[in-house]
Amino acid sequence: MSSSNRQTILIVDDSEMNRSILVDMLEGEYEMLEAGDGLQAVGLLQNHSAEIALVLLDIVMPNMDGFGVLEVMNRRHWIESVPVVMISAESNTSRIDQAYEMGITDFISRPFDAQIVHRRVKNTLLLYAKQKDLEALVAEQIYEKQQSSALMVDILSHIVEFRNGESGLHVLHVRTLTELLLRRLVQQTEQYHISKDDIAAMSMASALHDIGKISIDEKILNKPGKLTAEEFAVMKTHSLIGAQMLESLNMYAAETVVKMAYEICRWHHERWDGRGYPDGLKGDEIPISAQTVALADVYDALTSKRVYKPPFTHEKAVEMIVNGECGTFNPLLLSCLEDISGDIAREMEPKEFEGPSQAELSDMIQNLSQHKELSASSRTLQLLEHERMKYSFFAAMSKEVQFEYTILPSMVSLNSWGAKWLGVDEIIMEPFENKNLMGLLDEQDWQTIMEMLNDTTPERPYVSYECRLRHNDKWRWFRFIMQTVWEGEEPPQMTGCIGKAVDIHDMRTNLESLERMASYDGLTDLLNLNSARKQIEARMKAHPDSNYALAFFDLDHFKDANNTYGHAFGNHVLAHVAELLRQNVRGADIAARVGGDEFIIFLEYQQELEAVIRRIYRSISGGDFQGFTVSMSMGVATTEMVEPVFTDLLKAADQALYAVKQSGRGRFQFYDGALQSLKPTRGNYADQSLSPIESKEDGKAES
Repeated sequence: MSSSNRQTILIVDDSEMNRSILVDMLEGEYEMLEAGDGLQAVGLLQNHSAEIALVLLDIVMPNMDGFGVLEVMNRRHWIESVPVVMISAESNTSRIDQAYEMGITDFISRPFDAQIVHRRVKNTLLLYAKQKDLEALVAEQIYEKQQSSALMVDILSHIVEFRNGESGLHVLHVRTLTELLLRRLVQQTEQYHISKDDIAAMSMASALHDIGKISIDEKILNKPGKLTAEEFAVMKTHSLIGAQMLESLNMYAAETVVKMAYEICRWHHERWDGRGYPDGLKGDEIPISAQTVALADVYDALTSKRVYKPPFTHEKAVEMIVNGECGTFNPLLLSCLEDISGDIAREMEPKEFEGPSQAELSDMIQNLSQHKELSASSRTLQLLEHERMKYSFFAAMSKEVQFEYTILPSMVSLNSWGAKWLGVDEIIMEPFENKNLMGLLDEQDWQTIMEMLNDTTPERPYVSYECRLRHNDKWRWFRFIMQTVWEGEEPPQMTGCIGKAVDIHDMRTNLESLERMASYDGLTDLLNLNSARKQIEARMKAHPDSNYALAFFDLDHFKDANNTYGHAFGNHVLAHVAELLRQNVRGADIAARVGGDEFIIFLEYQQELEAVIRRIYRSISGGDFQGFTVSMSMGVATTEMVEPVFTDLLKAADQALYAVKQSGRGRFQFYDGALQSLKPTRGNYADQSLSPIESKEDGKAES
């Protein structure tokens, strides 16, 4: 295509003489493209639809006539942005009317009058130019207003909504209420020195307050009834796990939003009177960001429908919070809540849009081309912008491979960006014989996709499939979203499909990374307690007849290491112990750090269990680490003595560990019935089995 700024006109006519006459008339002002039939025209439109400003289209042509071209242009929505002027000697008014119904803008009869051709071409191009200018202006304004939020919304859609379908709306509500409360707070007091930028950062960071819930079992997360004490203990771990995730983002640790997100994530369940968790902070020991989000979180929980309760009214929710029925909060924030009660009710009320739908908005823009005075109206532009803002949709930030497949003729059409990115032609005839195209996916994936398409019906035409796609000799994960196209009624026939391929490689990689962060201890890279429990319970369920043992141990005099050498040294000791543990357990064994200086080992055995335990014990205990003697005490419980229930095994192992500590530490002991009356060292595991050291930090545990 020419690099000039002149507009491009496509002439479609099977008569070379007619094309030549039109070129002679127009080439002085425009760039020209020519097609001898409808199929050639479709190919040129597929390749250059963004460049072609106007189509001069004959009706009677071989292979594919003008009506066929119009049908394709309508199906692919090209007609919405590329005007068509019919050129024909046709005098049949019904056929001309049919062409207008299919979207042509004007009609020029043969033989051609140069003045008429010039005037109608120019008027049509001016009309459509105004439409494109309007669309570009609206899109630019929307993008400028929304670009600061798009990244965070994307993160939330892939992380927070990953596990809990209710969290997306909850996130938006919490963010809105946080901003309202902070704005009122700075009006009431200068005590917290909160700037406008701080309000924006805190509001944005609030969206990550529940990110730690990615680690919580779905059975607990979405349980319809009241949580048991054990289940609640698990639920409470999300604040520390979320904070750990954010703390691990070393590259972004200095970012204000990340710092505030850490505060909010860790402490948004603390309460003013010190009765919250995980650290029991009280008063203004709790950062104001976490205080505000805590209040917003409780309000939205009360006013939202959940699996375990119906929603309370706005008035009832405010009353319950102010009366202290949901814990204690900063009196200043409670005053702010009451002051802006009316604003909150309006902001949180579900919006019933009476304005046009998104499809109607699109039609409004398209229809501007039909009314010169309307397209130039600033009032109309403002109304459209207002309606678009009400929907708060976001411009697409990523490129997509868009495609269409037709069975007859057997053809694949790709958008220009997708074809260039994949390194294939935009139009591929006989696609299943094209080696370049077929090499993009694994053979099995091609087969699966075709089977899924063949299994669709007119009532259920949608297909979604994730697989790897080859790009520059590397494999990347993509999600294919397709819809089959059907024609006829008795019976309907599938004629092909339309779809897109979305790059999800980074999202999948990030989610896998987050899942690992949620499952593994950040200091030792061993499993954490929640993840270890899931694996242990799954193992016992899968093989209920096997013999299992659970060893629970902690380090002797670990407090001395922290007090003498500092907590950083203590962390090095823990990492050293973890490495020794990895080296001396079998591949099938499960090792985890449950917190502080406490570890568990789960193993299956057939015989000689004591010898195995002794070997593991001696490999870790008794050595020297930079002047500190590493010693440990261990309790062991077996399914021969205890029911194969994780809670019972952990409690019994802890009782055995307690017996060791009573007798002087520095050894291991197996649980037997005689130890049943001993009090566990870490609390009552019958009620709280999952978090013996829930609030301890790395390197700060005491034994």
